[in-house]
Amino acid sequence: MVTETSIEFNPFMDRKAFDETKEGVKGLVDAKITQVPRIFHVPQDSLTGKKPSVSDLKIPTIDFASVDLDTASREAIVEKVKYAAEKWGSFQVINHGVPLKVLEEIKDGVRRFHEEDPEVMKQYFSRDLVNKNFVYYSNFDLYSSSTSVNWRDTFTCYIAPDPPTPEELPVTCRDAMFEYSKHLMSLGGLLFELLSEALGLKPETLKSKECLKTLLMICHYYPPCPQPDLTLGISKHSDDSFLTVLLQDNIGGLQILHQDSWVDVSPFPGALIINIGDFLQLITNDKFVSVEHRVLANRQGPRISVASFFSSSKHHHSTVYGPMKELLSEENPPKYRDITIKEYTEGYFEKGLDGTSHLLNFRI
Repeated sequence: MVTETSIEFNPFMDRKAFDETKEGVKGLVDAKITQVPRIFHVPQDSLTGKKPSVSDLKIPTIDFASVDLDTASREAIVEKVKYAAEKWGSFQVINHGVPLKVLEEIKDGVRRFHEEDPEVMKQYFSRDLVNKNFVYYSNFDLYSSSTSVNWRDTFTCYIAPDPPTPEELPVTCRDAMFEYSKHLMSLGGLLFELLSEALGLKPETLKSKECLKTLLMICHYYPPCPQPDLTLGISKHSDDSFLTVLLQDNIGGLQILHQDSWVDVSPFPGALIINIGDFLQLITNDKFVSVEHRVLANRQGPRISVASFFSSSKHHHSTVYGPMKELLSEENPPKYRDITIKEYTEGYFEKGLDGTSHLLNFRI
């Protein structure tokens, strides 16, 4: 790999050399590097400058404990979900029904896989994110993005509608993934009911539009970074999903963009973070907002997170999505053209995490 002191800098060749190790960012850390390679460097104004970080703002936290208690309790929760989805695009849920033990086991399983013998991990290494159920890689947009490489490694797994066989999953995280995903499907159903009600529609509305049909788990491992001020764990982006359920450990670093400022999403034991995705903003005609977020690099680590996307690119069914007819009127005409998930996701992947919204390309 080209060194920091080299005169020549060939971003493509450096990315290729990094990729061909099949050991990801963790391989660099295991090699005890003290300087972050140049392909990871971000422009400093993307870390500081125009958008200050603020610590006094906090994303809404919603307690689901009483969601099935009585009508009044549910309506109060729906109002909180409505406010969060409209004004923030993100909220944190507690007492959501996923046992703490299950949350800890999936985080442990993700860590075990990423700290497995590199030769074992390499068996799962691939850049084919469409045809394989379980894939390990670093930076899905390594070759397509014009921006810096991010300081993280990842494995992804399609859980629904066609779950993998046990043999397709590594033994280090197999049981944890199956158990967590069972609870996720149940929680996802509840979330889409509450979001439907928050739109003034029947509880089954969003589920009937197949928002819950596909589940993709994206499991990130952010190794400790020797120079965290030079790079990012994940660049600014919004999700190509209807909804993303995010589990993070206690390291911190997640920030969401709210009113032109970066807001820290501090770890809260047992909580899950819910992010509105691009597809939900589109079909609600901007009633709900897709949240832009990023992850800072950190000297501490590794940081573990599990992002579960309701929707994905794998199952290219021909369903066409546009602003929901139930929400449109003369005063509220459609703001987006109709799309398929395939069309949207292909463009999203091609663009990479370059800090711009892909959704803007579909505005009328």
